[in-house]
Amino acid sequence: MDSATNKDKRYFECFSFGDSPEMADELLRLVLDGEKTATVSVILEGEPAPSVGDLSLVLDGSGNPACVIKTVYLEIVKFCDLTWDMVKLEGEDENFDQWHTGNIHYWTRDAERRGYIFTDQMPVYFERFVVVEKY
Repeated sequence: MDSATNKDKRYFECFSFGDSPEMADELLRLVLDGEKTATVSVILEGEPAPSVGDLSLVLDGSGNPACVIKTVYLEIVKFCDLTWDMVKLEGEDENFDQWHTGNIHYWTRDAERRGYIFTDQMPVYFERFVVVEKY
């Protein structure tokens, strides 16, 4: 993507992956290496919904811009209905059980921090993306 494609630099969101600077840097490395091409996020009332074609600015663990990703696929599923074929695209884990255990811990922490109740019946966004610009 060149600067003419997104002159006004409007993004769906500016964010870091994960919930710590260390996790943000590790997940960003996976994105930049092409190993992480998908993400899962909870659906919460009052928060904007992503769409195919959205551009998002990904920050590193220090809050610096690192890359721009473009949403190329979006599906709403219950957390319990996510499959290994889907979540292995997150590039983080060796098998489904490892992914599932880690994500239960992550979403439980996120729920406590943001004030919602996480259950395996919760609808989530499964989003695939491509990197369109690196900084």
